[in-house]
Amino acid sequence: MSDRTDQPQTVLLRRGEVHSPADPFATAMVVERGQVAWVGSEGAADAFADGVDEIVDLDGALVTPAFTDAHVHTTSTGLALTGLDLSGAASLDAALALVRDFAAARPDDRVLLGHGWDASRWSDGRPPTRAELDAATGGRPLYLSRIDVHSAVVTSALLDLVPCAVPREDAPLTSDAHHAVRAAAFAAVTPAQRAEAQRTALAHAASLGIGTVHECGGPKISSEDDFTGLLGLAAGLPGPRVVGYWAEEDADKARELGALGAAGDLFVDGALGSHTACLHEPYADAGHTGAAYLDAAAVAAHVASCIEAGLQAGFHAIGDAAVSAVVEGVRAAAEKVGPARVRAARHRVEHAEMLTSEHVAAFAELGLIASVQPAFDALWGGEDGMYARRLGTERARTLNPYAALLKAGVPLAFGSDSPVTPLDPWGTVRAAAFHHTPEHRVSVRAAFTAHTRGGWRAIGRDDAGVLVPGAPADYAVWRTDELVVQAPDDRVARWSTDPRSGTPGLPDLSPGRDLPVCLRTVVGGRTVFVRPGE
Repeated sequence: MSDRTDQPQTVLLRRGEVHSPADPFATAMVVERGQVAWVGSEGAADAFADGVDEIVDLDGALVTPAFTDAHVHTTSTGLALTGLDLSGAASLDAALALVRDFAAARPDDRVLLGHGWDASRWSDGRPPTRAELDAATGGRPLYLSRIDVHSAVVTSALLDLVPCAVPREDAPLTSDAHHAVRAAAFAAVTPAQRAEAQRTALAHAASLGIGTVHECGGPKISSEDDFTGLLGLAAGLPGPRVVGYWAEEDADKARELGALGAAGDLFVDGALGSHTACLHEPYADAGHTGAAYLDAAAVAAHVASCIEAGLQAGFHAIGDAAVSAVVEGVRAAAEKVGPARVRAARHRVEHAEMLTSEHVAAFAELGLIASVQPAFDALWGGEDGMYARRLGTERARTLNPYAALLKAGVPLAFGSDSPVTPLDPWGTVRAAAFHHTPEHRVSVRAAFTAHTRGGWRAIGRDDAGVLVPGAPADYAVWRTDELVVQAPDDRVARWSTDPRSGTPGLPDLSPGRDLPVCLRTVVGGRTVFVRPGE
């Protein structure tokens, strides 16, 4: 394969496997002016050979639509890639050692940033104390977000930078206190550092075959400068594409900032790991039901406001009580503005983990998009996982019911919530296909569709995320093992929405097998990544 990073006007890719509903056995594809112009067989490709600017010999590689990650925090992802990563720390002592080493290696940083600690996986069972962090950093400002990004531990020096009063008891900070310390920490990041982090994150996404990311920003997550800076940066790059969502109850502000919707992480509740997801019944390991940030009346008002402004609305809702508030609020908005207008807007619910059958039916009725993260189950599911500790095994088994959602006709859009879980599209597809709870599993084809075409449908585009003539030429080339067919009588295959159902075209993602390796990523006909040596 060529190592060129520019993109000629017309390209013929041949001698590979092209994943396209236009021809289930396609081995070649022509791209012209940023769009797919033709897909078909190797023999027919000869007719195009003399009229193209470049011929790419796939040498048996697989070509698929580029992935769309429907929930990303781009700057935080970049800062995690360039900063302190505690996700691999096996114990409290190991985490503190990493903090000490990181502080020593970054003497000039105004604030030390880290992410990914998870005390629920440590034998110690507790996060670091403020005194331990003060000692490890030598008294410098430090912000360490928990893996779910809904709580954090910090040093005394960082608390001194917060302009408002913040509790100083020795426990992870949640809710408003967490938002305040995160704002203070990120305010210390220079514009140059922020742009470097954004570029790093987007380049990493491209290297994984991701052509589009949905940025979920907001005043409690990042800042207006961060959001507009990212959109401006991405507009000047060949890719990946960045679609912005701004999480504020202000449709005019979202439009002003260039967002597609006042949606994304507009918090109705928090997260299970931090005991801030809002539940109908108390946590199994805590005597409360979590945190409620918006009620049904606020949800209804926001949805109606967004519809009048011609924008998508959307909400972060994880606990069953939070999901109930969203469903009740959206239904109330439908009674006010009309159900057809609500359904047409394709409003989004991010995470949507604790769903009852009534919730699933309501999502279908109201045309809601479920923007979900299968890696959450891979990381926290199972009888010994964090979900079971927080909720008990019976409630934990109900989480993330992807098969039920697809069976009801609810559109799925897959993402990572990076840096909560890493950008890892094939790992995400595998996680959905091999969910800890067997009845929630979906076919590889359905999961792949949710991570490609599903992300486009979630932004109102039904003409993209698939390699057919006229579609945007967003694709990735993969080195992978032999492609397999999922048996037509497979218990979950019937929920696939992929027209290739029952035909060759996707890798074997069984646990233990190597995942595909991205060789090239193309966005709008422009090459944004080529693996060195290819």
